Amino acid sequence: MTAISQEHPLRPASSAVGISGLGFRDAEAASAVAELDLLAALLDSRWRIPGTSIRFGLDAVVGLVPVLGDAATGIVSAYIVLRARSCGAGNILVARMLGNVLLDTVVGSTPVLGSIFDVYFKANNRNITLLRRHLGKVEVGRRRA
Repeated sequence: MTAISQEHPLRPASSAVGISGLGFRDAEAASAVAELDLLAALLDSRWRIPGTSIRFGLDAVVGLVPVLGDAATGIVSAYIVLRARSCGAGNILVARMLGNVLLDTVVGSTPVLGSIFDVYFKANNRNITLLRRHLGKVEVGRRRA
């Protein structure tokens, strides 16, 4: 009997590794990171342009609406950072994540070119990668102690 593995349609290919493989300290943090990962994928890499490997999400689409689009996605991106803080992200990491959100929001608010920037910068996916890396290092440090 073989098990069939099916990836979640919102999960980016780069995060196919299971959360439990990173050894997060508790199930709540692992669950929160999984939820944030899905939200980041929806914002940054939900769809693929046919015939290419270019992925985009709601951030680029909603960003086409002047001012309101980027403000709305900026608020959702800030929510991701706040949840990351509750998962154990330190002050320096939160500052770096907020810098990514600020850059994405400011440059993304430029009409048309901002949406093109959103397609390639992917601040939310970057932030989830930073969070996963941080939580993985914290866990390794605990094992050594």
